[in-house]
Amino acid sequence: MRKEITLVIGGCRSGKSSFALNRANEEAAGWEEKKNKCFIATSVPTDHEMEKRVEKHKKERGDGWHTIEEPVKIHEKINQYSQTAGVILVDCLTLWGSNLLFHSYAPSQIEKAIFQLGDALEQCHCSVFLVSNEVGGGIVPENALAREFRDLAGLINQRIAAIADTVVMMFAGIDVQIKPGR
Repeated sequence: MRKEITLVIGGCRSGKSSFALNRANEEAAGWEEKKNKCFIATSVPTDHEMEKRVEKHKKERGDGWHTIEEPVKIHEKINQYSQTAGVILVDCLTLWGSNLLFHSYAPSQIEKAIFQLGDALEQCHCSVFLVSNEVGGGIVPENALAREFRDLAGLINQRIAAIADTVVMMFAGIDVQIKPGR
């Protein structure tokens, strides 16, 4: 039987990542035996400022986390590491969607990738926390690529929220549970 799947969603700088990290660490604190804590990072730093952000986040996690950098095939890493991990934290699904577009995935390939992620979550042997941005609250973007990205982020969020046991929405550092856990 799989553990709980939690989606943490919100706007930029809403506190999503910190909330998910704190919850994952709280879960790990209750373990009787030492298990791996795996962080799947989807970010691909492309400039110095982003590299500094990544380093800051690594320091915030601390030494107890094993970081796996995987921008596209996160389902494979979940399948691989859920066998030995006590908890997995994926940050973030929005960047993952952006990476799929950057790698010129066709719509059918994107659908397959989302299905593969959902399947990996359904079969996971440990708890998983996933972080994503809510991008649907703004205006309709003026260009086709931005609209495609917004639509993809919305699709990913809807599919993962349907699978998740718990969905938490973050507003200004305040968590609001919008789908209660089991």
